[in-house]
Amino acid sequence: MEKLIKMVEKMKPFFEKVSNNIYLRAIRDGFVSCIPVILFSSLFILVACVPEIFDYKWPKAISTVLWQAYNYSMGMLGILMVATIAKSLTDSINTKMPKLRQINDVSVMIVSIICLLLLAVAPVEGGISTEFMGTKGLLSAFVVAFTVPNIYKFFVKRNITIKLPDEVPHYIAQTFADLIPLSVAVMIYWVFGIVFKEATGMMFGAWILEVFKPLFVAADGYIGLAIIYGAMAMFWFVGIHGPSIVEPAVTAIYIANIEANLQIVNAGGHATNILTHPTSYFVATLGGTGATLMFCAMCAFIAKSKQLRAVGRASIVPVTFAVNEPIIFGAPIVLNPVLFFPFVLTPILNVWVFKFFVDNLGMNAFTYILPWTTPAPIGLIIGTGFAQLAFVLAPLLLVMDAALYYPFFRVYDAQLVEKEKAGAAEEVVEEVPAEEAAPVVAAEELPREEKRVLVLCASGATSSMLAKAITKGAEHRHAPVESIAMAYGQHKDIITDFDLVVLAPQMASMYDELKSDCDAKGVKSATTSGREYVGLTRDPDKALDFALALMAH
Repeated sequence: MEKLIKMVEKMKPFFEKVSNNIYLRAIRDGFVSCIPVILFSSLFILVACVPEIFDYKWPKAISTVLWQAYNYSMGMLGILMVATIAKSLTDSINTKMPKLRQINDVSVMIVSIICLLLLAVAPVEGGISTEFMGTKGLLSAFVVAFTVPNIYKFFVKRNITIKLPDEVPHYIAQTFADLIPLSVAVMIYWVFGIVFKEATGMMFGAWILEVFKPLFVAADGYIGLAIIYGAMAMFWFVGIHGPSIVEPAVTAIYIANIEANLQIVNAGGHATNILTHPTSYFVATLGGTGATLMFCAMCAFIAKSKQLRAVGRASIVPVTFAVNEPIIFGAPIVLNPVLFFPFVLTPILNVWVFKFFVDNLGMNAFTYILPWTTPAPIGLIIGTGFAQLAFVLAPLLLVMDAALYYPFFRVYDAQLVEKEKAGAAEEVVEEVPAEEAAPVVAAEELPREEKRVLVLCASGATSSMLAKAITKGAEHRHAPVESIAMAYGQHKDIITDFDLVVLAPQMASMYDELKSDCDAKGVKSATTSGREYVGLTRDPDKALDFALALMAH
């Protein structure tokens, strides 16, 4: 076991490089930007379709209106994602470009939409087909979003532009500066689209789907599912945010499968596509990566160790809503050899059982997307359209997860009890009420002017815990400090609005980039260890002192 962990740790620098890859990050950031659209459209589908499960059908006029909202949001997802991915990639490229020679991200977004239409959307009588503007156009969207910013980079970096007199206002000059890369990108995709269709008889958007179809099928099999969800847990085990590495590579499959399942069910068929976002949220990661919900419950209610009991009770609420960093870093699970096997294997077995229910017992796979913070058993039931077998599967997964974690939990709990008895525990995390915590910074040393703190993580969930703790500490001490949380990538245009930016520990591989961005704009930045971060989220006064010390440094 120790050899295996050391081997994984040695590969950590490579994993961090993968995590820092600007193309994978662009997919992740583009998807995060589109999550509100996906959830918005899903609400209309739930309203339109769920009543039919209970033998009630909406009048045709109402059904048409509900589906219209879906078709004009989710049905345009390819166009939305090509723009957001291209913008994210452009922002990353701009960090390495001269400050006075930046790529116009708005122009890139507009051109990317045009190029996607040229590449993947076919003309029909009276207009154009919308088939590849939605989920079927995602693979084409990736191709366009990856290439258009680089076309702009080629021209902007070399200052290949239309020169205008100095008297011309900057905003007008910028229009002409964008004209050459805009024209070249559009021409390339226009010519390529025509030539490709003549050579193959297919639009590129349809062709690339056929090429990747075997990958979609393989990813949906038992081995593919094991690799995907096992890798997420493995990365997390060494302290790297696993989904940020794995999910960008399968996002297109996730979204295409949920859309396909919905169409199959609406046509009266059996939805069998397993690999979807809800499968990740509500099956593989019950309580977060590693399916830690039942482990957290055991820590909270039956642990004999003071450390596990304190961590479990403090973590049970966030873990119920799939925010499991408190238990991952607080127990800790990260790099804990006792908990390696259940942490990696439980998500895999959960998905395999789900696949068995779908393939062999006739249960429909997920057809609806719900917010990832929905408690998993509820998300499983609603997301599968209230499938009868979902009411069996949800408690079965909970029992199975408890059984898988229990022997390892007992071993680790006993180890901690022995350490505590011997007085050798390195750190026992106790919950301290905010009002009892002794402040380090005296009242007269608190800032007089308003200070703002931004906390970042992969999705904005873990970061919100520290942001709320800082805010609560400021309210308790009447300090003029405000704190908010965001997902990494959302901060780039607003760094100067803050005095301090703190990066959650699972995103530590991004700290060099964040520090560079913050240093360039005169803003303080910091990251923390996992254990320190968890401790700060539980002690508002210490969280405030942590922020104040960094801003005063």
